[in-house]
Amino acid sequence: MRGIGLIPNWKKENAALVVERIGDFFKRRNILLLTADPRQTDYQAAGSLAERLESWRGRVELLIVAGGDGTILRAARDLAHWDVPILGINMGHKGFLAEIEVEQMDRYLQYIVAGQYQFRERMMLEAAVQREGRLLGRFIALNDIVVSRGPFSRILTVNTYINNEFLECYSGDGVIVATPTGSTGYSLSAGGPIVNPSLELIVITPICPHSLNNRAVIVAVNEQILMRVDSRQAQVVMTADGQVGFALEDGDEIAVRKAEQKVKLVHFGDNSFYRLLREKIKS
Repeated sequence: MRGIGLIPNWKKENAALVVERIGDFFKRRNILLLTADPRQTDYQAAGSLAERLESWRGRVELLIVAGGDGTILRAARDLAHWDVPILGINMGHKGFLAEIEVEQMDRYLQYIVAGQYQFRERMMLEAAVQREGRLLGRFIALNDIVVSRGPFSRILTVNTYINNEFLECYSGDGVIVATPTGSTGYSLSAGGPIVNPSLELIVITPICPHSLNNRAVIVAVNEQILMRVDSRQAQVVMTADGQVGFALEDGDEIAVRKAEQKVKLVHFGDNSFYRLLREKIKS
């Protein structure tokens, strides 16, 4: 193999031990392993992972991300343009994105070395924030784009359109626009449907709606969702994957569509989404 990159969540209790085990495994097989140090993975540091790990580009053909779903989401967003498959190793609790658990690591790393793995592409979302016709920023997300009220503000109203056709005026705590991958995250907690991540579609789920008629809506992957904020008496924020935030004002518009970028997640033939779903939901 050309080389492998390891991005650990150093804040996990057993991170050092897991990094040591992975390092020993590839060292015995004379395979280059590049490991991100705590400064490079620091959430508070300036710049993205792509900027801090630029020296890896072209040297690695696979990324191992050891942590929980949050660590994988961050790596997926920051490094999507690298077009390198990601193997998630779960060191957290209920991880839907990680392909394997720490206890299974040695067995599946053998499969990696032997080339006995596949990858599955997951769609992402792009959100463009506009204020009075000016583009303020673009954001990508693997799980979801969320427009929600602040902790002490009043009910938020979000007027939602599909391809410029009015869909619904959602009054409540906000609106989640999720990918199939994100359907098992915040959207599920808000009452949205569980969707097989191999599909390509978009789920719109209201958060604590103040109407019994408001329900989750599934739209086609090639459609654009426009959310217009009515926040005269509310603090409002837009988040991408719950990790990147942007403060919104009354009248701001958030246009969400399928992103050009995709994420490649490593998959082994003996793992199935439905088995994972049974294990995670009941645990």
